Amino acid sequence: MIKGFKFVSTPYIEFGAGTLRNLWNIIPKFGNRLLLVIGKNSLIKSGKLGEIIKNLEKKQLNYSYISISKEPTPEIIDNIVVEFKKSSLNLIVGIGGGSVIDGGKAISAMLTKEDSIRNYLEGVGTKLHDGRKIPYIAIPTTSGTGSETTKNAVISETGPNGFKKSLRHDNFIPNIAIIDPELMLSCPSSVTAACGMDAFTQLLESYVSSISSPITDALAFNGMTYMKDNILLACTNGASDINVRTYMAYGSLISGITLANAGLGIIHGLASSIGGFFEIPHGVVCGTLLYEATKMNIEKLKHNKSEGIKYLKKYAKVGSLFLDSTLEISNDKLETNLNSLLDKLKNWTNKLNINRLRNYSIKEKDLNRIIEKTSMKNNPIELGTENIRKILLSRL
Repeated sequence: MIKGFKFVSTPYIEFGAGTLRNLWNIIPKFGNRLLLVIGKNSLIKSGKLGEIIKNLEKKQLNYSYISISKEPTPEIIDNIVVEFKKSSLNLIVGIGGGSVIDGGKAISAMLTKEDSIRNYLEGVGTKLHDGRKIPYIAIPTTSGTGSETTKNAVISETGPNGFKKSLRHDNFIPNIAIIDPELMLSCPSSVTAACGMDAFTQLLESYVSSISSPITDALAFNGMTYMKDNILLACTNGASDINVRTYMAYGSLISGITLANAGLGIIHGLASSIGGFFEIPHGVVCGTLLYEATKMNIEKLKHNKSEGIKYLKKYAKVGSLFLDSTLEISNDKLETNLNSLLDKLKNWTNKLNINRLRNYSIKEKDLNRIIEKTSMKNNPIELGTENIRKILLSRL
């Protein structure tokens, strides 16, 4: 029996190597005054910014550009909105990593408002956004967050009372998403590793989510199929291989669609609370916790005789991707396939040298406040305080 589910819309998607060139013909359909939101230096180093500007000027388009070099804060968004409030912009184009894509999404939404974005953040403000925005095109340069397909912009404020919260509305899904793997060829290995682990985490967590559906299951499993052989390659001798980068970009794209519809689990629950307290890249949190959290989930599911087997078979099916075995998981193959998954996640964590939490000044004394702020989200099994503490201690 298929239980009821909802599935949110996706942007119009242009995917494939070289699709950036389509941007020059798309922009005039919205108008001739646009704001480019870019990262700190990725576009400049790749030489793509010069190409973009050359084509904008060739089309006689009026443009400005600003950079967002870290996860967007309320102050960053508010200041940019004030600067461009009277510019009569027709379009926002975000070209960069997850922070840039989220930042552009937030700017397009807040240019229609007179007050701070803080007032509209879930769990922080008291106002509901009405969904009015400036049209937005999202163009990722990393394979990680999948933000180019989601309806929320993650805004952070780091500190003792910090938070990582969303500005959310169905209308905030980008109008168009252009995914060009050529933009990812110059992405550094450390960023590629963290982003790749984040994307795979999103696929795995949405696949075993308590609210997954047949559609999200099919998409998530398909995304993992494309990513499984390319995460290590993208960070090593396959970094300049456009096929490898294309597979990674596809997995990331799909992860955004599945997380938007199936939700995520304990890893992203922890990433939210940790990211509010400490300056740590989102992908690093997910990457460093992926193996240990998955191992804990599997251990707990084995003790749940009624519901556990359903999710254990899902984890085992993912494990079968790394074995020459059937995707139909029989009881005698269950343990073998579960171990296959855990061995692969542990191998990735070690070979990619994903940083530990202590590299970002996180100490054992900080764990209580992290756990207190952490949501289970749609984790397949409820984890207790000591279970979560064990996950965190293992990656300090």
